[in-house]
Amino acid sequence: MKKVMALGLIAATAIALTGCTDSDASSSDQKDGELRKVRVAALPITETAALWGGIKAGLFAKHGLQVEVLPAQGGAQAIPALINGDIDFAIGQPFGPFRADLQDLGVVMIGNYASSYAEGDDINAVVASAKSGIKRPAELAGKRVSVNSLGAAGDVTIMAAVEKDGGDPSTIKFVEVAFPDAPAQLEAGNIDAAWVPEPFVTQLKGRGDTFIVAPYQAVVPGLTTLTTFTTTKKAESDAKLVDDFTAAMKETLTWAEDSANETAVRQAIKDNLKLPEPVADSVKLPTFSWDLDRASLQTLAELAQKYKVLDKQPNLDRLVQQR
Repeated sequence: MKKVMALGLIAATAIALTGCTDSDASSSDQKDGELRKVRVAALPITETAALWGGIKAGLFAKHGLQVEVLPAQGGAQAIPALINGDIDFAIGQPFGPFRADLQDLGVVMIGNYASSYAEGDDINAVVASAKSGIKRPAELAGKRVSVNSLGAAGDVTIMAAVEKDGGDPSTIKFVEVAFPDAPAQLEAGNIDAAWVPEPFVTQLKGRGDTFIVAPYQAVVPGLTTLTTFTTTKKAESDAKLVDDFTAAMKETLTWAEDSANETAVRQAIKDNLKLPEPVADSVKLPTFSWDLDRASLQTLAELAQKYKVLDKQPNLDRLVQQR
C-alpha cells in the first residue's frame, strides 16, 4: 500500500516564484511543432514524484508541453505568482485556494492530485511523547501539539478528532514545527505530541512514543491532500493550454498510480530530492488521482470554519471547476 512523506526541511529551500516571467509561458512566439513552455509550482516533497516522473516519461511532451517545475513551500505561497501570471498552474493543499476564493482572487481548482487513504495505516498520525502520558485523542486537549503548517488540514483534523473523542479542541496549543524537526522537539519536551508522516511515525513509535490517532481517517477518510489549481483568467483566455495540461495530468497521475511504474516514480524521488536510496525505495506514497472529491473538500471547509481557521466557507461552486 502506498502512502506519503512530506519533507518540511526540503520545502524550506524553496525558491522565490516571483522571479519568473510571464513571457516565457506565452504561446505568441510558439512555432508549429514546438513544445509550449509551462510553469508549475509544486512542493519539493515525495508526492511531486508523480509530476517529475510524468515529465521524464514524456507524458507532457506528448501533449505539446515543456514543463518547468518550480518549488514552493505551499499552495498559498504560490498564489501571488499565479495571480501575477508568473506561473501557469500550482499544486498544493486545499487551504491556499480556499483562502484565495474568500478574497475573490479568481483562483479555481481544476483537478485533484493526491489523497490520503480511507483505511489501513494512513499517510500521517499524531504521536505523543511517552513522558506525556497521553493515550487517546481527547487527552491532547490543553497540550502542545506540532503541525508543519498552522491553519491547514493538520490542525483542523486534529481538533475534529479530539472533539470526536470527547476533548475540548479549543485548548490545544498548536506549534509550527517542520516534520524532520519534530522528533527532537518531542524528545526535548518542547511539545507533547507531533503530527508527522512516515518515516517519522515509525521512528517515534520505535523509540517508545505513543501512536494517538490518524486524524484524516478519524474525521475525513480519503481526504483530498493536494489539488491542482490555476486562475479563472487563464482558464478563460487560454483554454487550450488548460485542456492540454489537464489531459497530460490525467495521464500522468494514472501512470503514477499504476504499480508497474512504481520504480520510475521512486527514481524521480531520488533524482529530485536526493534522498538516501533506502528511504526513496521505501517511503510511502499517496493515492494519485485527477478527480476532485468535492464532498471531502466541503467537509474540510466546514471543519475549518467551525474551528475558526477560516472566517467563512469558500464558494465551492465558483472554486471547484473540475476539467
